[in-house]
Amino acid sequence: MNASPDDAPVLLRREGRAGHLVLNRPRALNALNHAMVRMLGDALSAWQDDESVTTVVLTGAGERGLCAGGDIRSIHDDVRAGGGAASAAFWYDEYRLNARIARFPKPYVAVMDGIVMGGGVGLSAHGGVRVVTERSRVAMPETGIGFVPDVGGTYLLTRAPGLLGTHLALTGTAVGAGDALLCGLADHYVPSERLAEFTSALADTEASDAVRRYARPAPEGELAAHREWIDHCYAADTVEEIVDRLHACGDRRAKETAETILTKSPTSLKVTLAALRRARELPSLEAVLDQEYRVSCAALGSPDLVEGIRAQVVDKDRRPRWSPAALEQVTQADVDRFFEGDGLFEGDGPVPSAT
Repeated sequence: MNASPDDAPVLLRREGRAGHLVLNRPRALNALNHAMVRMLGDALSAWQDDESVTTVVLTGAGERGLCAGGDIRSIHDDVRAGGGAASAAFWYDEYRLNARIARFPKPYVAVMDGIVMGGGVGLSAHGGVRVVTERSRVAMPETGIGFVPDVGGTYLLTRAPGLLGTHLALTGTAVGAGDALLCGLADHYVPSERLAEFTSALADTEASDAVRRYARPAPEGELAAHREWIDHCYAADTVEEIVDRLHACGDRRAKETAETILTKSPTSLKVTLAALRRARELPSLEAVLDQEYRVSCAALGSPDLVEGIRAQVVDKDRRPRWSPAALEQVTQADVDRFFEGDGLFEGDGPVPSAT
């Protein structure tokens, strides 16, 4: 595959035996759109069959991070103007790309430097070699915009130790390198000052050898010290009970966490908890993505998604008016409807089992 023009939203280039994918919308913090998903998919198809490419490397242009997530303003505009059909089509291709990344037969090295959120997690944390730095801030912040963790996020978070993943999903907390490694969202720590050498080495070095040469012990994270109250509080049956336990457990950080949760969309919180618990019982990433596609499409009909994006990125008043406004007003029927509808892989035959 030839190198792409410098103004393309994804830059493609070859360096020795490595194929490089560079997300190239730095002014939008490399927010992901449908054109980028298609370009990434086409590049993976070409390089999977190209014997001269032994490694694929994902990075982001600019100094701020790999990817801030999907282009949520375009989702807001699409829902308001057209009911969300373009957004559903985007997710259809994006989630299938996430599954392809997880099953890619060659080393897929994701450089998770700086901000890595939402769709950026989907492009990186399913890869075979996931590298964080001291600048990494990894998050699934969807409940804050009236949405639910997607791109395989509920698959990844349910596989974190204890109930750390539930904590990250409900709060949208961004974690650094040490906690990303603890939660299974990354594999290796490479200091940012060595990233250029590391990625250059991949031109003629096996990814495993490059990791051994450049990886270092990660700085200590924060979550391990809070496992006791996290595992206790998030084991409750409902979001309301989780909040009550957080308030009652006597730890200042737990009480602050309860207040953080209460700023999120009540509907999103309840659907997220249900999605995580269902995902824990599903057999594969594809099965979880199938569920997430149903949930995401249902969210297009929920008032909280448009309202959350409005408050965060359109008007930027940071004062969303959720509907319903309180947890106790969200019924089980309200939650259940998010899990209805057509799946992502229907018509493709059986959903592949985990490998």
